[in-house]
Amino acid sequence: MSTRCIHYSIGMVLLLMMGLSVGSGPAIAADPLTIGIPHSERYPYSTMMKQSFEMALNKINREGGIRGRPLKLVYADDRGEREAGEAAIRSLVSTSGAVMLVGAYQSSNTIYMARIADKMKTPFLVCTAADDRITQRKWRYVYRLNPPASEYAKGLEGFLLEQVKPRSMAIVYENSPYGTGGALQMMWFCRENDIEIKAIIPYHKERARKESVGTSYFQRLLAPLKNDPPDVVYMVSYLADGALLVKSLRKFGVRSLLCGGAGGFTHQKFIDTAGPDAEYLLTATLWSPGLPYPGAQDYYHQYRKKYGVAPDYHGAEAYSALLVAADTLRRAASTKGEDILAALDNTNTDTPFGPVSFNDYGQFQRQNRVSTMVLQIINGTFDSVWPGDLSTATFVPPPEWRKSP
Repeated sequence: MSTRCIHYSIGMVLLLMMGLSVGSGPAIAADPLTIGIPHSERYPYSTMMKQSFEMALNKINREGGIRGRPLKLVYADDRGEREAGEAAIRSLVSTSGAVMLVGAYQSSNTIYMARIADKMKTPFLVCTAADDRITQRKWRYVYRLNPPASEYAKGLEGFLLEQVKPRSMAIVYENSPYGTGGALQMMWFCRENDIEIKAIIPYHKERARKESVGTSYFQRLLAPLKNDPPDVVYMVSYLADGALLVKSLRKFGVRSLLCGGAGGFTHQKFIDTAGPDAEYLLTATLWSPGLPYPGAQDYYHQYRKKYGVAPDYHGAEAYSALLVAADTLRRAASTKGEDILAALDNTNTDTPFGPVSFNDYGQFQRQNRVSTMVLQIINGTFDSVWPGDLSTATFVPPPEWRKSP
């Protein structure tokens, strides 16, 4: 082989090692960059979130990865439990070599995972867990894409004041950080707007997990509403519990306007499970494919085409969070924790979930702010009824609903 050929061959090897291409399109080097995903395998939205992460991963790597390096995701099942969650974070950082963490669904254990990530000085972008405290603990390494639980119902509150004008309300919620935070916010809303709180009904989510027990359990808790129904019943629950609550209320003939605080009320499976009892229910939501955000409809249609079901905000959060993480890593001076933090602090980007930047306000630190909307189930499908400029339908009062005099 001639000297010229040897030099050419060595040059080609170096180009490939650096992730450069001699043809068209970005080439990706062999050495991947790892992001760790703490993931609750057993929860209703885990599949949607994982599929959305994988969709975003494919998009990122098609576009050249992170400065020519492929992005790799490593999952660890946190099981929605404190010990398993803490172990998942330690494993993702120490064993898998994750330079950054993205994910977390269950609020009750995410607060413990966030504490461990902060101790291990590993940037953690939370994308779904809503416990207010997650971004109130001054953990330097913890950021959040989704709004905190206390802000989930902001859009619903505006809708109630302008469209419904209720005089009374009952609040039903699971005894988790997510449920309690959402319920407390609605209590303050009622008191500030002179809405009578006829009942405050917490329930133990552990008892409600078994349907045979949960049905009779909910019926017993909700019985007082049968004889003295409020104008509105507001519920903060996950999917299975939400469907049981609605079916129990309908069985009792409670003629209140039923409202959900996002969570389990936004998924098509809720409609499938609750059936006709879900009709006319209103729910707060954090996202809709009709929003004027770049890539929102594209993500929605691609997901639906690939998986045969419509995604809700949980999927949009996961998809967008990974895009934000990739944008962060591309801008970071290195993969060291402090350089990733600096890039996160300077984040100002648009995603299918909406604009993303991390700011301090009130008691929150490194928290993204997102507007919320209201969906109503009309003829078995979700339609946006609030705010007006994003509506796809007009609010339909339930035929049997009557406000108190």
